[in-house]
Amino acid sequence: MTQTMIGGLVQAAYIIAAVLFIAALAGLSKHETAKAGNVAGMTGMGIALAATITLALRTTDRGIGLTALLIAVPMALGAVIGFWRAKTVEMTGMPELVAILHSFVGVAAVLVGYNSFLDPGAATTGSLETIHLVEVFLGVFIGAVTFTGSIVAFLKLSARMKSSPLVLPARHLLNLAIVVVSFALLLWFVASHSVIPLAIMTVLALFLGFHLVAAIGGGDMPVVVSMLNSYSGWAAAAAGFMLNNDLLIITGSLVGSSGAILSYIMCKAMNRSFISVIAGGFGSDGTVTGEARDYGEHREITAADAASLLVDSSSVVITPGYGMATAQAQHAVADLTAKLRARGINVRFGIHPVAGRLPGHMNVLLAEAKVPYDIVLEMDEINDDFSSTDVVLVIGANDTVNPAALEEPNSPIAGMPVLEVWHAKHVIVFKRSMATGYAGVQNPLFFKENSQMLFGDAKARVEDIVKALPA
Repeated sequence: MTQTMIGGLVQAAYIIAAVLFIAALAGLSKHETAKAGNVAGMTGMGIALAATITLALRTTDRGIGLTALLIAVPMALGAVIGFWRAKTVEMTGMPELVAILHSFVGVAAVLVGYNSFLDPGAATTGSLETIHLVEVFLGVFIGAVTFTGSIVAFLKLSARMKSSPLVLPARHLLNLAIVVVSFALLLWFVASHSVIPLAIMTVLALFLGFHLVAAIGGGDMPVVVSMLNSYSGWAAAAAGFMLNNDLLIITGSLVGSSGAILSYIMCKAMNRSFISVIAGGFGSDGTVTGEARDYGEHREITAADAASLLVDSSSVVITPGYGMATAQAQHAVADLTAKLRARGINVRFGIHPVAGRLPGHMNVLLAEAKVPYDIVLEMDEINDDFSSTDVVLVIGANDTVNPAALEEPNSPIAGMPVLEVWHAKHVIVFKRSMATGYAGVQNPLFFKENSQMLFGDAKARVEDIVKALPA
């Protein structure tokens, strides 16, 4: 088979893979088709890998045996590590796992960029050479920002680093200065063909990635994860341009654009501009922020009394948050839901767009526990129904049900749309303590007359309620 025929078959395989990747994104847009979307994505990736390996073996000048070995060893190592992490990671660890995976894409783009500059392969001249140098520079810049930004996100999400924003003097001017200096370095790089401006820019971009994410508070971390997803996509697309690989360009563009759209949707749901999130979020390290007020005393409830309230209800809404993930309470919640529905009680779930530490975090947890898709509703679908709801169970949520967002103009989360659970007849809040949430903002909901606190581990308390339900 000639090289031309092989190249044609590889391009055809890339087109099929690209179509499957698009089908995967379409499938992941709905609960019912998510599994099929995953299968389409995995199939596309398998085809892409097979085509790329075939092309590499057919075009190598190092010998097929050595090339095969150089490909097989890192692939086998990566497969073993990936399989192990996928099997052992808890759902609470998914956000930081996603963040660290983004960092791999970033560092790969940096390495590809340097390799493409130091060993460009086919010689280019004139405008083509200038275009290639710009591709290298931008690819390394985006990759470096993605790498350190993802590392910081991983450290924050895994509690290895404080979630409070790092506020440096004149931080916005500092970021702007780095961008301006990097543009000047680009001009130097294109004019001189020297690795020195590329190396200086890499250091600056690594710091910029660190600073951008370090300056964002814990409350905005779901947006940060989707933003880094977008960055990793553009880094992959940049690597595709440097390697002249159409599939990498298509795949990176899909990931980059979908991540950017998701970030926009989440910012809109929080009533915050994307720029304001990047400039510095509202999260803190857990200390109380906002208006200092005496909200009164909270009231407590027992699991047995909570069971009595639920049995006497006709409608119940459950609003989960990261605390449910931490307690691994989703299966207990699903069991409670099934038992209440068996009694003819209308049970539904209200999901805030930024509940948890990862976009769609709560939806994935509930799907894992086999909660029916049709009773899992988004914030806009459920908010108008709280006034006709008998009991709301707030399980591990805090900032997403905080009335201060609507009632206190000086609150750090002022203007953020929230689940308006306080309009229900009764609200039962599952928490370990009266501590503030991830954004560090006090929650007046805990002190309202129709709210009662059920303290302890969420999974244990839900199981206690199930046991207390009359036969």
